[in-house]
Amino acid sequence: MATVKGKKQKAEVGGRYLNRELSWLEFNRRVLTEATNPKNPLLERAKFLAIFESNLDEFYMVRVSGLMEQEESGISELSPDGLSAAEQVELIHETAFEKRVQAGQIWEHDLRPKLAEEGVTIIAYADLDEKRRLDLDERFRAEIFPVCTPLMLDPNPRTPIISGRSLNLAVVLQDEAGLVRLARVKVPDVGKRALRIGRRHEYVLLEDVMRHNLHHLFPGVRIAGAYLFRVIRDADFEIRELEAGDLIETVEQTLRLRRFGDPVLLEVEAAMPEEVRATLRKLLTLDEDDVFPLEGLIGFGVFWELASIDRATLKYPPFAPYLDEALSKSGDLFAAITEGDILVHHPFDSFRSVEAFVASAARDPRVIGIKQTLYRVGAESPIVESLLEAAEAGKQVAVMVELKARFDESNNLGWARALERAGAHVTYGFPDLKTHCKLCLVVRREGSSIRTYAHVGTGNYNPSTARLYTDFGLFTDDPDITADAAELFNYLTGFSRQRQYRKLLVAPINLRDEVQRLIRRETALGKKGRILMKMNSLVDPQMIDALYEASQAGVEIDLIVRGICCLRPGVTGLSDHIRVLSLVGRFLEHSRVLFFGNGGAPEAYIGSADLMRRNLDRRVEVLAPVESKRLVDLLGTILQTYLEDHTNAWDLDGDGVYTRRHGKGAGAQKWFMSHPATRA
Repeated sequence: MATVKGKKQKAEVGGRYLNRELSWLEFNRRVLTEATNPKNPLLERAKFLAIFESNLDEFYMVRVSGLMEQEESGISELSPDGLSAAEQVELIHETAFEKRVQAGQIWEHDLRPKLAEEGVTIIAYADLDEKRRLDLDERFRAEIFPVCTPLMLDPNPRTPIISGRSLNLAVVLQDEAGLVRLARVKVPDVGKRALRIGRRHEYVLLEDVMRHNLHHLFPGVRIAGAYLFRVIRDADFEIRELEAGDLIETVEQTLRLRRFGDPVLLEVEAAMPEEVRATLRKLLTLDEDDVFPLEGLIGFGVFWELASIDRATLKYPPFAPYLDEALSKSGDLFAAITEGDILVHHPFDSFRSVEAFVASAARDPRVIGIKQTLYRVGAESPIVESLLEAAEAGKQVAVMVELKARFDESNNLGWARALERAGAHVTYGFPDLKTHCKLCLVVRREGSSIRTYAHVGTGNYNPSTARLYTDFGLFTDDPDITADAAELFNYLTGFSRQRQYRKLLVAPINLRDEVQRLIRRETALGKKGRILMKMNSLVDPQMIDALYEASQAGVEIDLIVRGICCLRPGVTGLSDHIRVLSLVGRFLEHSRVLFFGNGGAPEAYIGSADLMRRNLDRRVEVLAPVESKRLVDLLGTILQTYLEDHTNAWDLDGDGVYTRRHGKGAGAQKWFMSHPATRA
């Protein structure tokens, strides 16, 4: 078998495609680098460590678990770049462990001392004076002890299941006869993990207090040691039921199973003795390669707590999105759309315009119907509240709720039930397709006629993510687009085999073919062709090959790809005219835009689809044309601003290596903060 180094060279050198999993790990490396960026305030840098770990957890829960299942089942299918599942898992472990170790060092040797200089400190229990230790001991007995549940791990005829992503202490016990046992105590997650002491921003970690009070949990037993560990488990459960009732039951079961899926990774304190580590591996049926021994802090979620403290100088300056007055009022909003299509660019343009669109429809007596797709809604949702209000007022409300939106199933299920109780027509999509498109249709009676209004977005109808993600939204009353939207809703909520649309590109029906046609059109123009694309991921081999052909014909191509990119740019004879840029900054780049030069009459599309097989073939996605010349030019300006970023931008080379740009300027995102689309 090839060495790991040999496999990495195999994955990075030669061939037409970069490895998908290694490309994702490169993205998370860029996230991690923001934790070292001196231009970011200290608490924001700590948040990037939390984001890095959360990303890595979910990567193992979904992607690595799938590769491990593929390996165990004996499936011999190779990735497009020629690696087996086993080879990919080995490369992932090596790369991920290296970056996780680096993340711990960033905290311990960089951020922790710098925050201490600012008066924000995490202090070891052992370093406290006696009075503070006694105060914490009393707090343990009063508040923590009642919610702690020690469980014997070994020996035990039936091993207790350790929930995924929980923080735990492996406690080594020794009785009077010298028999050694291993117990587990979960660090409670019902309160704060960073326990504040005194009036200043000084904290002690909950697990540190627990470790020094374990004698209360195991009275009369000698405690030989206690060591932190975390388990990451498979969370990728497929849902195939055909009936809505079965689907709801399966989603509920999935939510229960997710915490206890097969283990895929074990993180342990480096000081944990080998025999304890071996016992945990045996109990979890993991190999040595599946264990990350880590120095320092385990579990970066505590940085979200630190980031919430009241220290404005250690955070990004406050930012208030722009809201055009006409987009916040019912009558003005519909009148403004009638005057011409409106493009919003979140979070620089306030998401309240989208909320006002649905709220206006709910309260306007002339509105007779609202149709909406919901993918990731969030725990609090003004938009769903407006849909509930509309349904209770007797309006026709039809909502397509995607219950298979991974990690958001619980919120979506709760909102779906509330909508049903209010009288809305709720459907749950298809057994083999996720409905990922972002679409809202409003039907309004105006005089003796009916006018329809649509919103097509690139991001979810979720106010929380709308404050943190960059996304586009299009408000339009174009009769072709709204008619297409109405027919698409019939496809989603009823029984329709609609195969043709006037203007919308809809996956899995015509989106793939139409995008390839648009690329071929630019290819035919040769050196006069121009393609700009912005997306989260570029993975699909057919799309990559089409872009290669365009490059070989002389078309100038710029791709802004935040995360995974399997295309190799700048390779002689293959992709000489393709440049790939990734941007990681204060806001998560989430918008999708396709821009085609079209020989001087440019065309642009925005929507929900990345160029991945799953988006093109296994999801319901929508791309909508932006037809106003003014808005097409505006999109071109926005994309060009991204291309000229020298603050948060990284350039990809043909070997899969990203190099950060270093230059002057505030960066694209900061420029957009003072130049929102609706003001332009």
